[in-house]
Amino acid sequence: MKNVSKLTAIILSVIICCVFCESSAFALSKLGSRGQEVTNIQTRLKSWGYYSGWIDGIYGQATVNAVKEFQRKNGLTPDGIAGPATLTKIGLPTGSSSSSTSSNDVTLLAMVINGEARGESYEGQVAVGAVVLNRVRHSSFPNTIAGVIYQPGAFTAVSDGQINKPIQQSCYNAARDALNGWDPSGGAIYYYNPATATSSWIWSRPVIKTIGKHVFCK
Repeated sequence: MKNVSKLTAIILSVIICCVFCESSAFALSKLGSRGQEVTNIQTRLKSWGYYSGWIDGIYGQATVNAVKEFQRKNGLTPDGIAGPATLTKIGLPTGSSSSSTSSNDVTLLAMVINGEARGESYEGQVAVGAVVLNRVRHSSFPNTIAGVIYQPGAFTAVSDGQINKPIQQSCYNAARDALNGWDPSGGAIYYYNPATATSSWIWSRPVIKTIGKHVFCK
């Protein structure tokens, strides 16, 4: 009987451990959650104009509403829960490892390349990715890939929803090449299509080079 009791106790311990590990692996930020991830979500959504409340690390109704609005604008189910798909588009890791963060960066960069330059040559696609990364390193722009991409008015693809189109494989490859240091743009922090650009300001920027339909400039 003692052996049976011990075996039962071991089995129960394993079950409890598995349940705990599974719930941790798939933990989501939602109404009532607290902590650094909630703070990060609030910070990014506030900088993009979705959230206007206090950055307090508490997932209250205002945060739920902000997440829903972000989800609606970015082709996600507007349930107000910051699950893996939402965190990826916000640019936050969906797990504890650095590889998760790296994967999110590739996906976000591929999304904007796809939205802005999927009809361009491969060099032109990498160049668009390089511009995003050049902005991350520039003091005048947000210091994260997600921050640069979702900065209000920064990219047409975000404004018109093109960023949510199915991503071509070449855009994933271009994102990786840009992250690995290839910069066909020559250090540009802006680019535009002369056939569609309406801003007189962008036309005044010093031109570095032209690749396909895009002019890259400082």
